[in-house]
Amino acid sequence: MFNHPSFDAHEGVHSFHDAPSGLRCIIAIHSTALGPSAGGCRMWDYATGADMLTDALRLSQGMSYKNAIAGIPFGGGKAVIWGDSKTGKSEALFRAFGRAIESLNGKYYTAEDVGIDTADIEIAAHETRYAAGLTTSGAAASGDPSPITARGVFKGIKTTLARVFETDDVNGRTIAIQGVGSVGGYTCDYLAEAGARLIIADVDDEALAAVARRTGATIVAPDEIYDVEADVFSPNALGAVINPDTIKRLKVRAIAGGANNQLATGDMGEALRDAGILYAPDYVINGGGIINIASEVSGTYSPDWVSDKVDAMIETLGDVLDTALSRGAPTNQIADEMARERIALGTG
Repeated sequence: MFNHPSFDAHEGVHSFHDAPSGLRCIIAIHSTALGPSAGGCRMWDYATGADMLTDALRLSQGMSYKNAIAGIPFGGGKAVIWGDSKTGKSEALFRAFGRAIESLNGKYYTAEDVGIDTADIEIAAHETRYAAGLTTSGAAASGDPSPITARGVFKGIKTTLARVFETDDVNGRTIAIQGVGSVGGYTCDYLAEAGARLIIADVDDEALAAVARRTGATIVAPDEIYDVEADVFSPNALGAVINPDTIKRLKVRAIAGGANNQLATGDMGEALRDAGILYAPDYVINGGGIINIASEVSGTYSPDWVSDKVDAMIETLGDVLDTALSRGAPTNQIADEMARERIALGTG
């Protein structure tokens, strides 16, 4: 554990197993320097337990940085459940997950992520006080945070375009969208309404068809999305999609999307800069959902506060991009420096 390349001084890594329900879960808490850790729960059918652990550690660290950049009183944490999200869900499973969260006594708040929806979290909430993104938690309930995440991604795409083309107008721009689930689908809606031409890919044929019907998007096979000619590549599915193999194939000027941990390794940021591709660091652009969760957890959900925080987050993205361009440095390096400084100072 302590020698794991993604350990990065995690405060706690908790494994949970519940035989009756089949729950196999890791909750990783990277930092509570700015407040209790918070981050969504992902359900994925991992190939190995080692893959599951790596994902949990990387996602948890990313949440520390995301929450610091977003300026909210949360540290970084993440939960991952090992299983098939299409066939492996049950009430017993999510009740067991809720009990696991509750056993941490408020050190970790959960919400939706890949493979998990609001209904799943609401089952877990029967067993824990530390769940959000709900529709049944009274006046502060905010529901699915995905539309807010997508709004931030859309604004972040515009901000990134402004640095590449000196205008943030997406009308007529070609955007290649990888993943059209919750966040990706809503991002497509925002972009289509603004006049963008969309090329989309996903492993879910039904989701692809639905998005194409309402946006006029062109569908390509999942692996072909790296080869299309576009202004922006927007990853909105899983991580590690920016790697030495894919960078060689990309024909875009910028990368800006909602997926977590898009870079397979940190040095991919420098590789993108060398390739002339401007990268919007994922945890800077995709923090809208956790901002929404923070407002809900406060007990007095405020759409205006959420909107202001998302706008401030996008201003920070602009600062990161401008600083990187002026210094000739990778954008992920600048974002990491900013996040670590805020965590060290306790001023997220």
